[in-house]
Amino acid sequence: MYKLVFLVSSALLLSYVLARPQDLRAGAPSATTTTTAATIVKQDNVNNADGSFNSSYETSNGIRVENIGYLKKIIVPKTETSDGQVIDEHEELVLVQTGSYSYSDPDGNLITLRYVADENGFQPEGDHLPVAPQ
Repeated sequence: MYKLVFLVSSALLLSYVLARPQDLRAGAPSATTTTTAATIVKQDNVNNADGSFNSSYETSNGIRVENIGYLKKIIVPKTETSDGQVIDEHEELVLVQTGSYSYSDPDGNLITLRYVADENGFQPEGDHLPVAPQ
């Protein structure tokens, strides 16, 4: 019985070792790239009493981030739940966020993503994003 347990354990260990990615095996070149630590060179944060905010920062390696948020009243239409309960039309507050971030890709190209996140979901825009077929 012990021989069977030993053989199964050995087989599992061997299959685990052989299944590791190539770059993790001894002597294989590392897949990591050399990076330089970045520092924050500019940072602004504003939080207003009405719930709106504006934050941004820029790093020494060229990363830029901006995020603006505010509360927006929307009208939720009258609905009926699956069990027949009627929910009347009412107002709700939703958080709307707009912003952008940009960075340089490994080839040196500037990548910029702009977005809106509101009652319609997250809506990103950027030249690097794929476009849905028409």
